[in-house]
Amino acid sequence: MGGEITLGHYLVLSGALFLIGLAGVVLRRSLLVVMMSLELLLNAANLALVAVGRFQGIPDPQVAVFFVITVAAAEAALGLAILVAIFRIKKTTAADQMASLRF
Repeated sequence: MGGEITLGHYLVLSGALFLIGLAGVVLRRSLLVVMMSLELLLNAANLALVAVGRFQGIPDPQVAVFFVITVAAAEAALGLAILVAIFRIKKTTAADQMASLRF
C-alpha cells in the first residue's frame, strides 16, 4: 500500500478548491464572500502550479506563484477598500443591490 503523495493528489485537491471557490462566486450574494471565493480560486491555481513545478523539477512556477500572491494581496486590499466605500453609501454588501453604480 503506497503512502506516497503523487501529483494527482495535489491536482485533485487543487480542483476541489477551485470548484468550491467557483461555487462561492456563482452562488453567493454577499460581495465579501465573493471576494473570498476569488482568493480561493487563485490559491487553487497556485497550488496546481507549485505542484506541477515540484514534480517536474522546475522552479519557474514558484516564481510565478510569488507574483500571483502579491497581486492577489493587492487585489484583496483594494477590493475591500472599495467594498467598504460602497457599504458606507448603500448600507449593504449584497451583489443584487450593486447593479447600479449610481449613488
